[in-house]
Amino acid sequence: MLMANPATLRDLVERYESLRSAHARLGTSESGRRLEDVSYTLCVTTGTRTVPDALLAAEAQLRAVPSAGPVGGTVPSEVQLTA
Repeated sequence: MLMANPATLRDLVERYESLRSAHARLGTSESGRRLEDVSYTLCVTTGTRTVPDALLAAEAQLRAVPSAGPVGGTVPSEVQLTA
């Protein structure tokens, strides 16, 4: 099975989440079209047919790449960031 570049996959997930939020707020045809476009691309990239399946596949693929980190940009509680 082919796997997407982790940075590309993370970008798609972040764009999907951002556009989903924007469409919920705006509800315009433009925001809907953009959400449909990124949803389609996310599904094609992960080899799935539905957005929920695509998000699960993306999370699994990103977890398999140690340098990719968790989906959503959250940091596990046992990790402490310092300046």
